[in-house]
Amino acid sequence: MTAWVDGRLVALADAKISVLDHGLVVGDGVFETLRVYRGVPFAWTRHLARLRTSAEGLGLELPDVAELRDAAEAVLRANELTEARLRITVTGGVAPPGSGRGDGPPSAFVLAFPIEPAAPSVDVVIAPWTRNENGALAGLKTISYAANVRALAYAREKGAGEAIFANTKGNLCEATGSNVFLVRDGTLITPPPSAGSLLGVTRALLLELGNQSGIPTEERDVPVGALAQSDEAFLSSTTREVQPIACVDGARLREVSGAVSERLAAAFRHLVARDLDP
Repeated sequence: MTAWVDGRLVALADAKISVLDHGLVVGDGVFETLRVYRGVPFAWTRHLARLRTSAEGLGLELPDVAELRDAAEAVLRANELTEARLRITVTGGVAPPGSGRGDGPPSAFVLAFPIEPAAPSVDVVIAPWTRNENGALAGLKTISYAANVRALAYAREKGAGEAIFANTKGNLCEATGSNVFLVRDGTLITPPPSAGSLLGVTRALLLELGNQSGIPTEERDVPVGALAQSDEAFLSSTTREVQPIACVDGARLREVSGAVSERLAAAFRHLVARDLDP
């Protein structure tokens, strides 16, 4: 495997960062994961816009966008990948120990790996920890993922594939690496930006597709307990696309891969077939 690190292609085994890199030491960094279809990173414009928003939220500088696109294409060519997951990471670079940044440039690296198909459905559990919708990192895609790692491990201990977070108000927020949608009486509902979730690119596209398909859609707060009472529900992310939820804390939903989920999954597949940068 080959990676791109700070402007050059290197063998994955030789891709190194400093032990003083601020991303490693304090989690100071941002990233994006993109699904690659037919050799092309999907929704590149939207993903790079979110990367820029996350970087601005942390006060980080990004490399030139054209350089990142060249890096992505070089990594895909070097690894001979046409169906893949691509990750772009930018950190605060080398810095003295502690929270303060150094004076040097940020670090940047691009990786690509073969895509692993998502399961047809997933069981979820409600995490015993909350998201802080008022926190400094709310809504930013940062590499500070320890809380997600812990919650996902908790889910797997319970025999589930994902953990769902409430926010500090007890409202539905997000999963460890995906957004959450539920359906009640034919209406598609997902938490609003104020709930504190990371606003996924796939989430935005599904809301647009829902509106285009005549599906009533709402971005509004619902108690986290409403997920288990929904008619159907699903997770959305770059790599999951639309993944129906089967059980919440061991309780099976009324429908798994219900009518709304199936319509949106089909609409998303059609979108990918006709436009790789919607």
